[in-house]
Amino acid sequence: MPADPAPLYEALAEELRADEPVALATIVDGVGKGARLLVRPGREVLGSLGNPELDDVAARDVLGELELGQTCVRHYGAGGEQRMEDLTLFVESFAPQPRMLIFGAVDFTSALARVAKVLGYKVVVCDARKVFATPKRFPMADEIRVEWPDSVFDAYGGRLRPVDAVCILTHDTKFDVPAVVRALQTDVGYIGVMGSRRTHAKRVERLREVGVDEDGLARLMAPIGLDIGGRTPEETAVSIVAEIIAVRAGRAAPSLRDSAGPIHR
Repeated sequence: MPADPAPLYEALAEELRADEPVALATIVDGVGKGARLLVRPGREVLGSLGNPELDDVAARDVLGELELGQTCVRHYGAGGEQRMEDLTLFVESFAPQPRMLIFGAVDFTSALARVAKVLGYKVVVCDARKVFATPKRFPMADEIRVEWPDSVFDAYGGRLRPVDAVCILTHDTKFDVPAVVRALQTDVGYIGVMGSRRTHAKRVERLREVGVDEDGLARLMAPIGLDIGGRTPEETAVSIVAEIIAVRAGRAAPSLRDSAGPIHR
């Protein structure tokens, strides 16, 4: 008989109140019907599906579904074997809104924040300059942090997922280089950096000096956005979020990073 589910539901409620990612997996048909697992990134798995091997395999797969924010059905053998159908597992993912951290309280930030909100992002605007990073300038932002990048990533770095995005719109190496370095230490799915090709070439030199390797540099989408000829802040914002969508979906798209010549013709 499956264990009392009350402790799992209490833990689930706590994670939901804290806006933390969590997934509940329940055997809905077959061996062990009614057994449950509660899976949370970086934390102990609660519950059991009745077999240690099955628990290990299912917890790994459920975590992968949670990272993608997917609710789905999976099938296993009684001992966790793949491509068998002794049991049916219903995986219910509770993933927080995707987050977008925007560094730099500039004109492009306002346009990008507005478009990101339309797509369902929780938007955090970050800038160390208190006079620029204000609710009056960015009323659409969910949060404004008047801090340097290290403090922002201390708060958010461990919570960033492949569905999240970091957009660095500054042109100051004192700010954007630390932001890039800390972003590369996370699992965030998109890191875009604004600037001309010449600006980015100088930035790359500085990043190499502080230890960023070629794999890290390859994660950067810079110059930021798709090559669609955008000029205004609003057009640039559309090109950025379109690139984020393409990267997240694994689709080929004409990124400015992969083209040559002037950004603005």
